[in-house]
Order: sequence, then structure tokens, then C-alpha cells
Amino acid sequence: MLFSIKIGDLYSKECNLVKPYVKPSKDEPARWFICSAGDVFVTENGNVPSGPMASLNFPDLSQYTVVYLGELRERPCYLIVADLNDPAFVGGEFVPLRSLLSVHDEEQFAMAGRARQVMDFINQHRFCGRCGARMQAVDWELAMHCQQCNHRCYPRVSPCIIVAIRKENALLLARGKRHKQGVYSVLAGFVEPGESLEQALAREVHEEAGIEVCDIEYQLSQPWPFPHSLMMGFTAQWQSGDLHIDPVELETGDWFAINDLPDTPPEGTIAHRLIEIAIGKAQQE
Repeated sequence: MLFSIKIGDLYSKECNLVKPYVKPSKDEPARWFICSAGDVFVTENGNVPSGPMASLNFPDLSQYTVVYLGELRERPCYLIVADLNDPAFVGGEFVPLRSLLSVHDEEQFAMAGRARQVMDFINQHRFCGRCGARMQAVDWELAMHCQQCNHRCYPRVSPCIIVAIRKENALLLARGKRHKQGVYSVLAGFVEPGESLEQALAREVHEEAGIEVCDIEYQLSQPWPFPHSLMMGFTAQWQSGDLHIDPVELETGDWFAINDLPDTPPEGTIAHRLIEIAIGKAQQE
């Protein structure tokens, strides 16, 4: 067993529910997000398993941690925390979470991202960071509680800004050191303690590109499970300064004409959407 979680007076021998809204029954049609480290189990069609537990040839789930995640298209969703590349799950394979973007199902990717973050939260909070005692799951919210010192922990969410910057009919794109070869994206960075989103944006842009921006407009957000970010997306316009790409953070970067862009992040990512919005703004002028 990976580990047992006792939830107040609720304890199930068949499955350990961290958020005990509903106990999955064998004939309940559901979506199953089976996570192992940074991977998720998919069937041959590239989607997560879906259907009643009894029809999916699952192993005995009493040996796994199972968590109710919510609903997706009127079907309940469950996280199953599996061992590394667990051979007990058949009829598919474990693939990197990012690969779900290629299925072009943003809702499924978002729920898989939630599953990954919940799994990380559980695995990283087995013991209290204050006194070292074993943590227990709270039965009415997604939290872990220490009965010994009353320390309570919630899933970590790290706010980030991401911004598409335009200079007339050109976009500022850069390639990070961990980006896929040849792929350029917009600038992004974490919000530091005490900063507003606008202050974080101005600081990150100046640190990474050496320029000042204006006309900052919020556009949209996206939870991003690598590892636990909440991306808040903006567009902005170049105001002043010559481009100086930070070699510590980035490999390269430049202004690219909107009709001659390099490879950029795929559909389903906030970066892709921000680039589309920035191009639309340029074409309207």
C-alpha cells in the first residue's frame, strides 16, 4: 500500500479517500486519472480510462490511494496514485502529462493537471513540517492536518505572470533553456512575496529582456501543473529600452514579425492563446 489516510471517522478498506465526497462503486461510470510521478495512464486512444470500474480491469484499489477530483462533462473523476510505471494497469501506458495537450481536450488536460497537483500534495505532506508527526487528511476540504501541533497544510499554488509583448507588428519571443528545441514562447515568471501582478510583470520583463513596457492588459489565466503554477496572462506594449536577453534564464530571444513567427507553444497552452490575442491586436491597428 502506498500509504493509508484516515479521514476523521471515515475510513474505507476498499479505498482511501482524501476528499470523501463519494465512494466510487464498481458500476459507476467515471473518468480515472491514474498518476505515477510525472506521468498519467492513457488508453490506446490517448485518453484517460473512462467507464465503470468493473469494466476496466483495474487492480484491487484497496492497495491504492484514491481521491475524488470533481466532475468532467457530468462524470465524476478520480485520482489513483500509482507506483512508478505500475504494471498492474493494463490496456494502455503511462505517458508524460504534457502529452495530453496533443489530444486537444483542454478540459481533460486541466483535470489531469489537478490530479497531478493533488498527488504531489499528498506525497509531500505525509509528515508535519513543523513537528514531524504523521499528517491526516481533513474530511471536508483538501488539506492535511497534524493532530499533534494543529499545523494544517493546503495544496501549494504558485502565482506566475506570463505576457505577450508587442512592438508595432512584432512580438517578443524567447527560448528558455528547458524549452523544446526550436520552440519560442512569451516571457513568464513567478510573483515574489509582496508584489502585485503588475509589479512582477515589470520586474520579470526588465530582468529577462532589459526593456520597459506599457499598456498592460490582463487577458486570461490557466492552472499549470509544472509543478503547481497559476499562470495569469497579460498583453503589453514595448515602451523603451534595447533588448538584452538574460543568458542565465534564456538561451535566446528577439522581436519576430507577426507574419513570420518561429515554432511556438501548442494549442491548449496559455502562451499560444496570448500570442493569438497579441497578433489580433496588431492586425486591428
